[in-house]
Amino acid sequence: MKNVLFDMDGVLVDYEPAVRVACLSSALGRTTLDVHAAIYGSGIEAAADAGRLDARGYLDALSAHLGAPVSAEAWVEARKRATTPRSWAIELALSVAETAGVAILTNNGRLLADHWQAIVPEFFPVFTGRALVAADFGAAKPDPAVYRAAVAWLGWKAEETLFIDDVAANVDGAVQAGLVGHVYRDREAMQEAIVAFLRSV
Repeated sequence: MKNVLFDMDGVLVDYEPAVRVACLSSALGRTTLDVHAAIYGSGIEAAADAGRLDARGYLDALSAHLGAPVSAEAWVEARKRATTPRSWAIELALSVAETAGVAILTNNGRLLADHWQAIVPEFFPVFTGRALVAADFGAAKPDPAVYRAAVAWLGWKAEETLFIDDVAANVDGAVQAGLVGHVYRDREAMQEAIVAFLRSV
């Protein structure tokens, strides 16, 4: 059976980090520069994505770095506002799911995994039980280990799985792990890549 493994940000959704930063800045009473540095410059986000921090540890680390308590509610609201599902991409995934396996693998931590339904309810039910964060596997894309672990967890074969990501390095990592890869550039090319893969022997 063929399978398609999607990245989230930049493939299934439009993601605006600046909106997330601005939302948290307003909620916490901290500057956008401070919030941006805490999320993207401190190493905290990367540690959570790779599974080195659980949801509570991640919030505690951000809170300590910013000198203000960061609640799960504030984080989820900021992430939701920054995330706009691409209806056409979700419709495509629904179509693919009629004949193939579909799942998501995103570089994110347990906090997002705990709040998938609140942040992107549009993903469900098509991705129920198949929305995966890298943190669950103790590694982040493009480490080949995360793809191997993800397909094993899904019960898929690597060579029967097409991985789609908008970051070329992440696709390279998937190919090294034995998956077929496609770098997302536009809707038409992604649709064509999926059709070609599903028709291939």
